[in-house]
Amino acid sequence: MGLDLLGLLCGSEGQLGIVTEATLRILPRPEGARPVLIGFDSAETAGECVARIIRSGVLPVAIEYMDDVCLRAVEAFARAGYPDCAAVLIVEVEGAPDEIAWQIARIREIADALNPVEFRESRNADEAMAIWKGRKSAFGAMGRIGDYICLDGTVPVSKLPYTLKMIGELSRQHGLDVANVFHAGDGNMHPLILFNANQPGDLARAEAFGNDILRLCVQVGGCLTGEHGVGIEKRDLMVDQYAPDDLSIQMEIKDLFDPRWLLNPAKVFPLQSSQPHRDKAAAA
Repeated sequence: MGLDLLGLLCGSEGQLGIVTEATLRILPRPEGARPVLIGFDSAETAGECVARIIRSGVLPVAIEYMDDVCLRAVEAFARAGYPDCAAVLIVEVEGAPDEIAWQIARIREIADALNPVEFRESRNADEAMAIWKGRKSAFGAMGRIGDYICLDGTVPVSKLPYTLKMIGELSRQHGLDVANVFHAGDGNMHPLILFNANQPGDLARAEAFGNDILRLCVQVGGCLTGEHGVGIEKRDLMVDQYAPDDLSIQMEIKDLFDPRWLLNPAKVFPLQSSQPHRDKAAAA
């Protein structure tokens, strides 16, 4: 009821206030949880599997995605025993044993309709750890290959197949490799753009590539960030997601909470847009 102040503060990236006390609700642990691993010979098919799982009404606690670029790095680093394919999904469900069994059976039915390369179901804690081993090593494994930029755009789950296809097109256009590893269940993508920091111009190319991916996320109905925030890195892209009037209202809200613009004044909003507000605050 009333204003969603919790959502406003949580989404403000430290621009509206400082939290000094929080009241939390502790949830009981589920009776159990089990992951399955599903391999596909096409990135788009893996994305379609995610969309079908979500549409089916099954609500996994995790759906993680890794493409072939990431899989090769993970295998060389962690020896996780993943299949050699275009993309892998790790889907974990939780609940009572009967509930877990029903959910896994439904996920297998959905996956089988898309001809997976492999469907691996964990039967005990060791097998569950083995399935998760590579995913938890993914970012470290990619760091052994070279430098990379990690992005954080979010798209509707139904748009995952198209978005993955277009990221591949952008990779070819920019002449840089990209590894896709992300939280597929909520469309929170983390493309890792590979570049050579010692090669003049490579960083600028990688940043331009990243900006194009984030614009793509917005174009398909998503947003610039799912969990990492806008901060400084994405602030100039806010004009691709919001109209001038939308940005103006957001900055007016900041004027009310932080009239002197003391809290993160150079973040989130493009500097040109926020300049009048910051000048007014400085003159007050």
